[in-house]
Amino acid sequence: MTCGFGAIKGTRIYHGSLRDRRFASLARVQGPNVCGASKPVLDRSNLLTTTGLQSDTRLGQRQIRCPQTKQTLLRLIQTQYLCQHPMTKQLTSLQSWANQCLASAVVCLSCIALLVTSPADTAEARTHLTQDEISITELFRENTPSVVFITNLASRRDAYTLDMLEIPQGAGSGLIWDLSGHIVTNYHVIRGASELQVTLTGGAEHPAKIVGYDEDRDVAVLQLITTEGEPPLLHPTKLGDSAELLVGQKVFAIGNPFGLDHTLTSGIISGTGREISSGNTGRPIQDVIQTDAAINPGNSGGPLLDSDGNLIGINTAIYSPSGANSGVGFAIPVDIVRSSVDQIIRFGRVIRPILGISFAPDQSSEQLGVQGILVLDARKGGPAWKSGIKGTSRDKYGRLVLGDIITALNGKRVRTASDLYKLLDKCSIGDQVDMESATLLALLVSKALSISSKK
Repeated sequence: MTCGFGAIKGTRIYHGSLRDRRFASLARVQGPNVCGASKPVLDRSNLLTTTGLQSDTRLGQRQIRCPQTKQTLLRLIQTQYLCQHPMTKQLTSLQSWANQCLASAVVCLSCIALLVTSPADTAEARTHLTQDEISITELFRENTPSVVFITNLASRRDAYTLDMLEIPQGAGSGLIWDLSGHIVTNYHVIRGASELQVTLTGGAEHPAKIVGYDEDRDVAVLQLITTEGEPPLLHPTKLGDSAELLVGQKVFAIGNPFGLDHTLTSGIISGTGREISSGNTGRPIQDVIQTDAAINPGNSGGPLLDSDGNLIGINTAIYSPSGANSGVGFAIPVDIVRSSVDQIIRFGRVIRPILGISFAPDQSSEQLGVQGILVLDARKGGPAWKSGIKGTSRDKYGRLVLGDIITALNGKRVRTASDLYKLLDKCSIGDQVDMESATLLALLVSKALSISSKK
C-alpha cells in the first residue's frame, strides 16, 4: 500500500507502507456495519468520543499519525452514532418523502413546459432539419386546411328491405376556392352523385350541392351547405400562375389517396404543354402540366402547388397500366381552371363557342381516307347550318352520302378534332370565322359563319 492510504479490512485498519505495516485494533462490530445494524462494541470507548474529537487521538498506547487514517476512523465512529439516533431515522424518512415530492414536481414542470412551448421554440428545437425540410413542413402546415375530402354518395335500393340507402361510390379531393364556401374539384369525382359530403381538415363533415361543372375541362364547383350556428372557418387556396412554369421546377401535391387524408408528395414538373383527352367528353385539354409527384386514386381534385404554396394546377389524371402511380401524372393548369370556375360561379355553367356540328371520330375519318373533319350533322339553326354546311345522309336508295369535310378554320389547317378544338378555344362568342370545307369531289368551298355559344 502507498503511504497515507487507509483501508478497512475485517476489524483492523492498516496504514503506512509495506515496510512499516502498523495497525491498531479498532472495534469488534456485531452484525453488518450499516444503518440500523447492531451497535458496535469498542474496546476502549473512553479513548474516542463522538464529540470533541481530538487530533491526537490515541488507540491503545499508540498515536495515529496518518491524517487519512484519522479521518476514516472519525467518519466511521460518527456514522455509527448517527445511525442509532432516533432523530436520524425520522430525518431519513422525511428526506425520502421530500425526494419523491421533488421528483414529481420535476415531471409536472416538464409536462407544463411541453404544453406551453411556443412554435418558435419548437422550430428552434428542430435544429436537425435542413432549411429545405423546414420550408416543406411549413408549406404543408399552411396549405393543409385548404384541402378537403369529398365523398360521392349514390342512392341504392336494398334488395331485401326495399329501403333507399346512400352508398359511397367514389371519393376524391378538393380545395377551398373562396370564403363563400365554394369547393373546386374534378368533375369525374362527383359524376353521378345523388349527394355529396365534404370533410374539412378538422374532421367536420358538411353536405354540399353542385353549383355547376365543365365536363370538357373536368372541373366542377360545389357549395358547402352549413347548418345553423357558427359557420366553419375556411382557408381559401392561394392562386398562382401557370403561364410561365418551367420544366424541373419543384412541385407538391396534397390529397387523399386511397382515403388517407392529407397526404403530401413532392416532385418536379416533367413537362408542360401536354394534351390529354377529357374522360367525360373526349374533348382535348390543352397545356396540361406533367409531373412525377406521386398521384394515386383519391388525389383527383387536389391541388398542385409550387414552392411558395401557390396553386398552379389541379391533379386530374395519371398514365398507368395498373391504375397506381407510375411517375406520370397530369394536372389542369390553374389559368384554365380559373376561367371555368369564374363562369360557373357567375352563370352556373361554362359558355364555350361552338359551330353547331357533330362529326365523325378521327379513326373513322382515317379509315375512309378523309383528311379533315367529316361532318355528320349540322344542327338546324346553328352557325354551320346557316352557312350551308351539310351533314352525312343517305339517298333514296339507302346509299351513304358523306357530308362536308372541314379542312381549315381562319386559314389554319384542320386535320383532327384536336386541331378544331384548339382553334375554337381561341375564338369568342359572336366572332366571324372563315371555314374551308370540301365535298367528296374535293371541291373547296370557303364560307363565313358566326360562332354561337354552347348551351
